[in-house]
Amino acid sequence: MMAWTLSGLGLLILLLAGDALVRGAVNLSLRLGVPALIVSLTIVAFGTSAPELLISIKAVQENAPGIALGNVVGSNTANILLVLGLPALLATIHTSECNTRRNYVLMLLASVLFIGLAFWGTFTVISGLILLTGLALMLANAFREAHAHRKGCNDSSTDDLLEDLEEADPDMPWWRIGMFLVLGLVGLPMGAHLLVDNASIIARTYGVTETVIGLTLVAVGTSLPELATTVMAALRRQADVALGNVIGSNMFNLLAIIGIATLFGPIPVDPAFLVFDLWVMLAASLLLIPFVFLKMDINRYWGSALTGLYLFYVVIVLG
Repeated sequence: MMAWTLSGLGLLILLLAGDALVRGAVNLSLRLGVPALIVSLTIVAFGTSAPELLISIKAVQENAPGIALGNVVGSNTANILLVLGLPALLATIHTSECNTRRNYVLMLLASVLFIGLAFWGTFTVISGLILLTGLALMLANAFREAHAHRKGCNDSSTDDLLEDLEEADPDMPWWRIGMFLVLGLVGLPMGAHLLVDNASIIARTYGVTETVIGLTLVAVGTSLPELATTVMAALRRQADVALGNVIGSNMFNLLAIIGIATLFGPIPVDPAFLVFDLWVMLAASLLLIPFVFLKMDINRYWGSALTGLYLFYVVIVLG
């Protein structure tokens, strides 16, 4: 009973922290003169990926590589199918209003690189350094875009941005912005750990294997920060934060989490990943093409389809 109670408390913390992080991110973008998309690709994405990073490091140290790798692969699949699918059932995610083509292509390249390194059989320190180099290039690209936007920014562009962001306050004090960001960045991993740790206790009573726990329970649990953030962003009609959060978080998962985790020990790749799970992750990423390149919104019908596909995937994994 206590495990169920603590799991519910973790979920509540995640929802509140997700709302705080969105508020802080969009207002930070206004104060810095950069698009909310850039902020969501860095601060929001990294903050919501903190649970995956902490859990993967812990799994490697405790000689449970299946959880570490399953956590990343499962989280990326859940980020697209579940994190974008469920919020769309509540409110249409207006992805037609934001331009994420460049960053989406970078996410696909990161996915291909990750899969290629997986076929080495083990993620070693060398693999990790290659992934971290990719992360550095991604960050350099994000900050270059932010600098270019800020250099060409004028009053009219700021006014246009204000019209797109609900409850945005360009004059919000720095201390308040910092408070929202801190509450979000601290609360998200705290809530995720509380939820995952207690949910794992519940799951292990049914004899679920390490790899399945990583691909399903831990992956969904650590994707809840992204889900909470995306739900709030969708309800506030901030599609750039919602889509940017998923794309940036997936890139961070692929490049940073395993890259850093290899510094604590090698991560063997279960052959099952090479045959099925990695390709499901890539296929899920390709499903975003219509929303990124064809300017389609993720409405309730698409939300139902994405959520249904994820449930189907979970049934296969559990089977």
